Amino acid sequence: MKLEIVEVKKPEGTNVILGQSHFIKTVEDIHEALVNSVPNIKFGLAFCESSGDRLVRTSGTDEELEKVAAENVLNIGAGHCFMIVLRDCYPINVLNAVKHVPEVCRIFCATANPLQVVVVETSQGRGILGVIDGEKPKGIEDEEKVKERKEFLRKIGYKLG
Repeated sequence: MKLEIVEVKKPEGTNVILGQSHFIKTVEDIHEALVNSVPNIKFGLAFCESSGDRLVRTSGTDEELEKVAAENVLNIGAGHCFMIVLRDCYPINVLNAVKHVPEVCRIFCATANPLQVVVVETSQGRGILGVIDGEKPKGIEDEEKVKERKEFLRKIGYKLG
């Protein structure tokens, strides 16, 4: 057994959703879920097939993001993993739609942070053990930071008043 840390490479200002699914139909169904959730959404999607041809299957509305997703899942190389790379859209806008795709088994993360994927390799193949999403905490928020958080959420339109 071999452990590896795979660094996810993505353009500045993008978000990533990393998950696991179980069927080749995943690419088309997640694509439909995304375009039905956000009008004019910009995304790339890639899925690692784990039997048969064992190809990285792709789709999307943005060629650059599709290529980024494909290169990342190829580097991860874990069967049935998928990655969605989003631009000008937040995971919160699409996450429930993705979770409700029948083939989706789990979501490992949804983030704009630097991301590392902990991968294990055996004689059979590779699997995702977990993710390192961002950096470790520096402390606990004080009253000023609570105020900043609440103001930020209202500024970007996720809370009223």
